[in-house]
Amino acid sequence: MLIHPQFDPVALAIGPLAVHWYGISYLAAFVLFVLLARRRLNHPPYAALQAQGLWSVQDVDDLMSWGVFGVVLGGRIGYCLFYKPAYYAEHPLEVLYVWQGGMSFHGGMLGVIAAMALLAWQRGRHWLQVTDFIAPCVPTGLAAGRVGNFINGELWGRAADVNQPWAMVFPQSGSLLPRHPSQIYQFLLEGLLLFAVLWWLARKPRPLGWVSGAFLIGYGSLRFIAEYFREPDAHLGLLALGLSMGQWLCVPMVLMGVGMMLWSKRNPAPEG
Repeated sequence: MLIHPQFDPVALAIGPLAVHWYGISYLAAFVLFVLLARRRLNHPPYAALQAQGLWSVQDVDDLMSWGVFGVVLGGRIGYCLFYKPAYYAEHPLEVLYVWQGGMSFHGGMLGVIAAMALLAWQRGRHWLQVTDFIAPCVPTGLAAGRVGNFINGELWGRAADVNQPWAMVFPQSGSLLPRHPSQIYQFLLEGLLLFAVLWWLARKPRPLGWVSGAFLIGYGSLRFIAEYFREPDAHLGLLALGLSMGQWLCVPMVLMGVGMMLWSKRNPAPEG
């Protein structure tokens, strides 16, 4: 049975300035996105659009800026609405206390979609052309975030069989129960596996919206599975049908992805 290493959450301290591992994981996520997005410009149809001057490296930088704004704002608002609506209704100013923690992937995703829709409207592009572009570049950032969760010893898993060789004790949980290292499961599933599949699929020409739909189905399905090994939020527990809040939020995500892929099949126009 393994014991969580109990990392110091501060990676580097210079006087009053403290750099946290979680902040580094976010930085790594943004850097990985930029690097992959520049490679994505070589995929169809973006390579042809780049040759026509309709897409460029500057677009990647703009996507990064808008995406950061969307993920932070949407992630925070989503957490407050999905996980603690009553508390934040009574303490509305604490919505701004981002340093206290509390971010939701599903809220961040909605924030990014809204930001990409605004950017697409500003540039006169179809918003699905933009989301199809960024979808394969997102999972590595999710993987980086799960590494940050593991270093912080948060979002630990449910109780595991003591004989399971990778079962891990998280002292932060307040008990010495062996648990699933669910952060690592999510790192492997929603991060590395989803990236490998989407990157491979996106290298070929696809109908408009197809890659975006594949991302929604892939993430929603893998997150739904991973939630069976992740300890539900203490203040929520399991909801209807024995599912966690994370699983319920994945249901409309998968359904939307299926709808988008079916719609894209009826649209003969390629992404460009």
